[in-house]
Amino acid sequence: MSKVLIIGAGGVSRVVVHKCAQRNDIFSSITLASRTKSKCDAIAAEISAMAIATAQVDADNVPQLIALIQKVQPQLVINVALPYQDLTIMDACLATDVDYLDTANYEPVETARFEYSWQWAYQDRFKQQGVMALLGSGFDPGVTNVYTALAAKKYLDVVEEIDIIDANAGSHGQPFATNFNPEINIREVTATCRHWENGQWVESPPLSTKRVFDFPEGVGPMTIYRLYHEEMESLVKHIPTIKKAQFWMTFSENYLKHLEVLQNVGMTRIDEVEFQGQKVVPIQFLKALLPDPGTLGPLTKGKTCIGVIARG
Repeated sequence: MSKVLIIGAGGVSRVVVHKCAQRNDIFSSITLASRTKSKCDAIAAEISAMAIATAQVDADNVPQLIALIQKVQPQLVINVALPYQDLTIMDACLATDVDYLDTANYEPVETARFEYSWQWAYQDRFKQQGVMALLGSGFDPGVTNVYTALAAKKYLDVVEEIDIIDANAGSHGQPFATNFNPEINIREVTATCRHWENGQWVESPPLSTKRVFDFPEGVGPMTIYRLYHEEMESLVKHIPTIKKAQFWMTFSENYLKHLEVLQNVGMTRIDEVEFQGQKVVPIQFLKALLPDPGTLGPLTKGKTCIGVIARG
């Protein structure tokens, strides 16, 4: 039985809170905190299995984070805030000797390039203090790392190639929406593609490589597009026998059509532009216009299929 502090109140957070509450034999006390407390209160109101405490915190502010952690006294902090805030939350966990877990690696606000180098730089400090930091513990990354490790330990003597494949075969009925934070989703999808081959990263234009893959369990054939995803960086480091690693994801023609238009008119830009005397970041303005991913769950029908094809 343990206390957990969950930071962030978006669509992913909603799922995490519900799952933790379902296992109240493990998570005996849950506190949900975000910059906007009303979002936390709305999620807490959905939970009937146990009472969820809520709090306000600015995840960019280390002293505020430290004060909240000291007040709640959790055994674990689950970070499902923005990737830009990973480092401040890690700093607060180090300052309070509390274990840390996240689902996505750090990315600077000003550069659409996510990688583990910034967080891996914390390794020695966490190790010296005896504090755990479990990075990328979602589905992909997370479960896909476990699948690859399982292949290496149980099924193959040597893992030489991996293809991580992610299919969203569900439909939410919206003209254009993302299944997690739109700003992060679009930055990820439009970033330069990288895959690992023969000891180096090979770059290509985003979504420029595609093929058809026949998914199991009734999902069937779907077009998959190659893009960069963070678990490849970790996997090729810790399983050095891997000669080639690629990540693939499905996108509907409707999604790609909208994305192309938004890119062409500059709405996916991450730099500031001046509009009527105010500084505006186009992609952040776009996020405000798009459906909240947290509302899509009840609307979505269909299947998802995520797995790893390992060869060796």
